Amino acid sequence: MEKNKTTITEFILAGLAETPILNLFFTIAFIVIYIVTVLGNISIIIAYKCSLNLHTPMYFLLANFSFLEICYVSDTCPKLLSNSLVEHKSISFYGCVAQMYLGLLFAGTEFYILASMAYDRYSAICRPLFYNMIMNKVSCMQLIAASWIISAINAAIHTALTFTLPFCGSNKMNSFYCDIPPLLKLACSNTRVNEIAVFVISGCVIFGSFALTMLSYTKIISTILKIKSVTGRKKALSTCASHLMAVTMFYGSIFFVYFKPKSKYEIEQDRVVSVLYTIIAPLLNPFIYSIRNKEMKVALLKLLQLIVPKKY
Repeated sequence: MEKNKTTITEFILAGLAETPILNLFFTIAFIVIYIVTVLGNISIIIAYKCSLNLHTPMYFLLANFSFLEICYVSDTCPKLLSNSLVEHKSISFYGCVAQMYLGLLFAGTEFYILASMAYDRYSAICRPLFYNMIMNKVSCMQLIAASWIISAINAAIHTALTFTLPFCGSNKMNSFYCDIPPLLKLACSNTRVNEIAVFVISGCVIFGSFALTMLSYTKIISTILKIKSVTGRKKALSTCASHLMAVTMFYGSIFFVYFKPKSKYEIEQDRVVSVLYTIIAPLLNPFIYSIRNKEMKVALLKLLQLIVPKKY
């Protein structure tokens, strides 16, 4: 008799730590991280909306990126925190479907927003006379829309392929959220097609956006090196440094987790790296972009003064 493809109704997720004291410490730490992440990214969005001098393509893309970071960290962190407070750390089957789809959607969109931000810097530094024509309002909206559409298709394919697998054995996932590698570990059938899909389809999405980003920065660096003025070179580099830091952190951790065979998955190691791109990266990005950006610092300072007015 043929087995039912899915005989489980929920997955058991891994906790933050094994001991109660460590679990309490990590719970408090992640609550603080989540609050700071959301407030930090919201402040960038509000600063963009309220400061007329920030109404440029670069900050438009940054505001969209900050919105994505809020969505991305909210896909994993609240469930992680709620599970840390109970003994039975679970997520329903369809809750897992939704969490994985949204996680892939937000992550994929971030890849192409990062590529769009690199293209914006390329246009500003390498083609300054045509910048306003290249990065007009319509083209910015098209870049954002294309990022969402490509990512939605990619997320739908992987979610469908993963959750049509039979999960008829253990439902204990050695991960704090629903993701492709730990779910493939639980499947009780051949996952070769899924692994090929990760390498081919996600490879095209991730490496495609990475190639576009690196192409932009290759041309940017080449142009910067031709600038005779030391001050001019420093100014040009300062507009790109923060973006390059975000790209390195996000792409590096994603490549480490996804692009290796199932037999090479090191669950404990991958859990640590997963924290980097799902929780730590969204936390650091507001600081990376605001600390290294003079215009954003001024806008955030003005916003703070409006919220906390001076007392005379």
